[in-house]
Amino acid sequence: MAYQRMNPPFPPRPSVYAALASLMLLLPGGLAASPVLGVLNNAELRGTATFRYLGFPIYDAQLFTQGAAPLNWKQDFGLELRYRRNLSKKALVNSTLDEMRRIGRAAPVRAQLEVCFDAVSKGDRYVAISQGPDKVGFWLNGQKVCTMSYPGIKRSFMSIFLGENTRSAAFTQALRGN
Repeated sequence: MAYQRMNPPFPPRPSVYAALASLMLLLPGGLAASPVLGVLNNAELRGTATFRYLGFPIYDAQLFTQGAAPLNWKQDFGLELRYRRNLSKKALVNSTLDEMRRIGRAAPVRAQLEVCFDAVSKGDRYVAISQGPDKVGFWLNGQKVCTMSYPGIKRSFMSIFLGENTRSAAFTQALRGN
């Protein structure tokens, strides 16, 4: 029996592949890849920004709010950080505690952060989703890591990225979608 290769009526173009890849991201399976879209009701992307330290990009951030509305501290929202560098667990824990102190926010105990945080490699994604004012759930690369409970933790933790006294006003404005 002879085998004949079937050729499509026209050769696929790179733009076709790009369109298909974009479409795949919009399918329900693609949406479920981000914990924010699966946990936060009516979550939509509000803003994006890249945080740099001494000019080097550290992470890309995305803010998800309900219906892409402006940030409202009384509403739940999600924050996704996609790391561009490898960082140790110790560096993440220490920098989080340092920033919370610097901006004048109550900080949870180190032991709580050490349960929720792990070392990250380039490309890893941490997601934080508020659950009322006193809880924040954390996911690493799509897997639930922990839920941190602490009075005012949403405002304390999220203010590192979205507050009035962040390290970079331009980063915060872009992330907030302003």
